[in-house]
Amino acid sequence: MMGKSMKCSGADFPGLKSRELSSRAQKVFPGGITRSTVERDPSPCYISKGSGAYLTDVDGQKFLDLSNNFTTLIHGHAYPPVIEAVSRVLQDGTCFSNPTAHEVALAELLVSRIPAIDKIRFVNTGTEAVMFAIKAARAFTGRPGVAKFEGSYHGSYDWAEVGQVGNPSTWGDADSPVPVPAYEGMPTSVADDCLILPFNDPDQARQQIAASADRLACILLDPMPSCGGLNHPDPEFIAAVVETAREYGVLVICDEVLNLRQGYQGASARYGIEPDLITAGKIIGGGFPIGAVGGSSRVMSVFDGSNGPAKVGQAGTFSANPVSMVAGYACMEALDETAFARLDSMGDRLRSGLSDVISRRNVHYVVSGAASLFRIHNKATLPENYREAHTTPDEAKNMSDMKRYFLSQNIILPIGRAACLSTAMTDADIDGIVEVFEKFLNLEPQ
Repeated sequence: MMGKSMKCSGADFPGLKSRELSSRAQKVFPGGITRSTVERDPSPCYISKGSGAYLTDVDGQKFLDLSNNFTTLIHGHAYPPVIEAVSRVLQDGTCFSNPTAHEVALAELLVSRIPAIDKIRFVNTGTEAVMFAIKAARAFTGRPGVAKFEGSYHGSYDWAEVGQVGNPSTWGDADSPVPVPAYEGMPTSVADDCLILPFNDPDQARQQIAASADRLACILLDPMPSCGGLNHPDPEFIAAVVETAREYGVLVICDEVLNLRQGYQGASARYGIEPDLITAGKIIGGGFPIGAVGGSSRVMSVFDGSNGPAKVGQAGTFSANPVSMVAGYACMEALDETAFARLDSMGDRLRSGLSDVISRRNVHYVVSGAASLFRIHNKATLPENYREAHTTPDEAKNMSDMKRYFLSQNIILPIGRAACLSTAMTDADIDGIVEVFEKFLNLEPQ
């Protein structure tokens, strides 16, 4: 499965050229990187190209990619229909202040596919999508507050960041999590407008949403939060959130920037959620910058400025640029129900294979996830929320050792967030991941 590509080890990874680039980067970037999610263990691996399911670094080492730019590249790298579509449109220009037919085509595709979306607006990132969804909810309800779930990642808008991070010394009582600020100096007024709830706790959802409803504009819900543990949502919990929100006129925003890849109609449909707004990104751009907020015509009307000033102004110099639009259309058009069924099948094969190894070896590991997403935990039982997924120092060291071992076997395995599959992968790739995991367990002390 891995072929005969060069193997990396603690001695030669990252390679010489990556180390040289890292040295140059230290002189121009704070910390030597320009996005905080880049792996530095001990320094970044610089990539020269990607093709299908594989990456090649600047030192010529080849890796099976289970990150896919943080779940964005659902068809893998350099997907031919996307490359061909982008190559064609580049000849006509890259961006305009006027609209193009390309944005209408992608919007029509998404509206026709996702049940909760009647109208849609394009932005440039998932962070922007969440930001404008929150603004829309505030404008529609006239309330300022945002409820969200502990440990869920929703981008870099202040009110979406509160409660994304926390540890046993900061997170407070399990029934009433502290709105932990995302950075030092965050205004206290931001935390005052945020209600942090425990994930998968229906009773607390009902009680706390009801108690704060007079100030709540929206509930921001990721149906399967990646950084929170990639936990399955309990149906009773989902029902409690949606029913209580409806009772008190609070809007439900499903953040599917990552989890739209869970199915042809997205994660909301998969889990029986009927949100007022959905945020999307990642896969809908085909590998180019994109975000979108969509929902019912009634709520989305806050963006309508055709008869006077809109309640929420949303522009963006590069919003709906033709390159992202045609790339997204090519990607999403190829993601038909057959493609999603195959991704589901591969995901089931992988999670089952990993779980079989764990059961056979009787070790303290579990696997969470759904569809084309998975996450390995060094835990005895499957976590149901962020606190249960939080790693102890020993567990964190073990997972770092696992990541390094996978690298030594030419596989990039994200730790602490979702790993993902792509349509470019084969059953042999899936079986190879399971084999490497079992080899890693063979190295552990018994």
